[in-house]
Amino acid sequence: MDAHAKHPATPPAEGERVTPMMAQYIEIKTAYPDSLLFYRMGDFYELFFADAEAASRTLGIVLTKRGKHMGDDIPMCGVPVERAEEYLHKLIASGHRVAVCEQTEDPAEARKRGGKSVVRRDVTRLVTPGTLTEDALLDARRENVLAALARVRGGEGTSDDGYVYAIAFADISTGSFRVAPTGLSRLAADLARIEPAELLVPDPLYDEAELRELWRALPSVTPLPKESFDGAGAERRIAQFFGVATLDAFGAFSRAELAAAGAVVAYIERTQLGARPPLAAPVREGGGEAMVIDPATRANLEILRTTTGERAGSLIAAVDRTVTSAGARALARRLAEPLTEPARISARLDAVEHLVDAPHLRAQLRERLAGAPDLARALARLALGRAGPRDLAAIGRGLDEGAAIARLIGAGDAPAELAEAARALQAPDAGLAPLLASALADELPAYRRDGGFVRAGFEPELDATRALRDESRRVVASLERRYAEETGIRALKIRHNAVLGYYVEVSAQNADRLREPPFSGIFVHRQTMAGAVRFTSVELGELEAKIASAGERALALEQTIFERLSGEVLASADAIRAAAQALANVDVASGLAQLAVDENHVRPEIDDGLDFAIQGGRHPVVEQALRQDRGASGGPFVANDCDLSPPEGVKGPAAGRIFLVTGPNMAGKSTFLRQNALIAILAQAGAFVPARAAHIGVVDRLFSRVGAADDLARGRSTFMVEMVETAAILNQATARSLVILDEIGRGTATFDGLSIAWASLEHLHEVNRCRGLFATHFHELTALAQRLGRLANATVKVKEWEGEVVFLHEVVPGAADRSYGIQVAKLAGLPAAVVERARAVLTELEKADRAAPAQRILDDLPLFAALNRAPAPAAPAVKADPAAEAVKAALAGLDPDEMTPREALEALYKLKAAARGG
Repeated sequence: MDAHAKHPATPPAEGERVTPMMAQYIEIKTAYPDSLLFYRMGDFYELFFADAEAASRTLGIVLTKRGKHMGDDIPMCGVPVERAEEYLHKLIASGHRVAVCEQTEDPAEARKRGGKSVVRRDVTRLVTPGTLTEDALLDARRENVLAALARVRGGEGTSDDGYVYAIAFADISTGSFRVAPTGLSRLAADLARIEPAELLVPDPLYDEAELRELWRALPSVTPLPKESFDGAGAERRIAQFFGVATLDAFGAFSRAELAAAGAVVAYIERTQLGARPPLAAPVREGGGEAMVIDPATRANLEILRTTTGERAGSLIAAVDRTVTSAGARALARRLAEPLTEPARISARLDAVEHLVDAPHLRAQLRERLAGAPDLARALARLALGRAGPRDLAAIGRGLDEGAAIARLIGAGDAPAELAEAARALQAPDAGLAPLLASALADELPAYRRDGGFVRAGFEPELDATRALRDESRRVVASLERRYAEETGIRALKIRHNAVLGYYVEVSAQNADRLREPPFSGIFVHRQTMAGAVRFTSVELGELEAKIASAGERALALEQTIFERLSGEVLASADAIRAAAQALANVDVASGLAQLAVDENHVRPEIDDGLDFAIQGGRHPVVEQALRQDRGASGGPFVANDCDLSPPEGVKGPAAGRIFLVTGPNMAGKSTFLRQNALIAILAQAGAFVPARAAHIGVVDRLFSRVGAADDLARGRSTFMVEMVETAAILNQATARSLVILDEIGRGTATFDGLSIAWASLEHLHEVNRCRGLFATHFHELTALAQRLGRLANATVKVKEWEGEVVFLHEVVPGAADRSYGIQVAKLAGLPAAVVERARAVLTELEKADRAAPAQRILDDLPLFAALNRAPAPAAPAVKADPAAEAVKAALAGLDPDEMTPREALEALYKLKAAARGG
């Protein structure tokens, strides 16, 4: 649902009277027409009119009614305040936005203004998919990104349409804030990399037809007036948000980048209504810092989730050994955007290697990390006023664990990334953690409003107030004993009733003593009873007032202490945020080191060359799945080499090799293709890889076209989807790219498909000049290795045994001579009659030499590159072939729709005889 959707509250008709409460509701709702209004009434958030109907459908709660409006019942539903987060989660996940309207005054104050006065209310927060901070509303192991896309006309980096594009993205739950240039050609890839929970776009851009498919692929897109992306005012808006006079200290930003960042800041201010999350200063990313991976490739390779949207079975599920939620988010970000700078990659690998070689240190770090809370998200809730006592405790505990981790790292010769993390973990105020530990009780409530979270002995005034609240009898008894001792009246009692409150009671015989100096100045006569006289005192009156308000005063004192402690924490916000990131980085490094040890991964060699040499490579997901299926002692995953490095002795500019992979279905071609792509991702993310050895020249863009699916929503067949994805690869791949293609051309007629696959393979070799893996069942393509110097044939070995096919899953040089499709069909359970009939048909078809046409193409047709350089040669004159003419004549006389299967078979034999000239 986008921001143009409305949830109207119908205004009252002229002359119609509405209750003061409903008038207040309608006034507030009018200001937030695009949000469901959570209207606080006591212990419930109530919704009315269309809001109630929408919430009732989404939440599955009962729709009731409250009074009349314009002659009709007013629809109404509500949710308890105590369970509001649970319902907010469902509404936000369904695409709604929610305006939370709270009571801003005590009902007692409203009653003072008159019996019909309404408690003042106002919206205190707008809840949208990209501005969530509560743990109950967030996935702890995933980022929750708010992004904004801006464009300005002209300037450096102009796209084909004459505009410059930029994207800014922030996670207010952790404080990260980044800005990056983008463009039409890579916009989809950037959005897939960032995965925004909510994307802000200017209205004109939102309405452009060619981008609607892109918006449709995102979970939430919010169109905003183009004034929200005003580049002229953006710099001032950002500077005000961060409290600086100029942005010079943050770096240089283009107009488009400032417009996008300004839109993010303005939207945060609007939704948080004055509360300021602890955002870091915006960091500008360069255009080539990360491997570009388009959405189709991400889906095909199942990097962060499978094609069904699940985490289980994805790459991250197989390699995630982190023990903190922040570490899991950092690992996901690394896999989503692998680096392209060898120096930065090597720094990450140094940290992993250090911990692989230091098992004792690794174990100690992971034990400490397991006790570290989510510092960044706790800090964000504190800054926004949504934190509870447990968030304060989390800050203190996290700083303690961080300091211990820094000491562990500092005890050895740590590589740069770990040493930098240790410095960040030592940076926060050393006295902050002890202060929080001394202030907060061992058992903490979830909400600050519940009180009871300040440790006894921390604040003397609070201790005294609590004593009055919790031990009033003891306090009164203590005063009673003192009065008895001072007056010498041993029978003096302090009592209480609803009329007099607390009073001193003595017998009539002792009453005169209290009326005489020095006690006459202390005690005041209140009431004479038969046999007893009652007095009061200033001290007793004050004690009574203290006891009566002790509960409220104790809670108020705790709130004051909470604010004071929050202020102390927020004063160190920058250092705490840096420490939180350092903890995440240490967790990722130690988790990847543990993975390397557990799964026998090795450190890859990364440089600026074009090498891609993998020895004994394995698929990280499939390998673990096989182990689980077969048990720990089951058969191992079959490792395979893959060398796409530039071959020696080939003339022309350096370029990578392309493997043309043939072999039967189910033999493991797709697994082989995917595993090499995943190895490249892991290596450039800074992880060890599943192989015996790996040497990888940095991959700038990764393309994968594996698998097939239609796209009915956009009217695309399976073949059309295949062609669109293939076109994107052929138009964008460079010599530094890695291309993975599987079964190009299989979705159409045989010779159409063969022709497309042939031309695509030539284009990759001659024009893109990239490293690639090209799997196919068109065995005719293997002949291309005779004329394409960097094309090498590879096949997956199989063995036939007693009529059955055995898959060996071993990739070796050479070409397959058959696809074993009928054997696979038999394994799949096709009826035996169908299998036997297929064998018979195949035998007849194989009598024709299908290799001859491919050889003629090699002999007669120039290469793709030659076709691009010169006009195609004129087609040679074709002499009439009597046999061919006879076949044409026979075909012309056939009507397939009117033929029985037997007649069709007989016609086929006649055509075959005619083709032989018989």
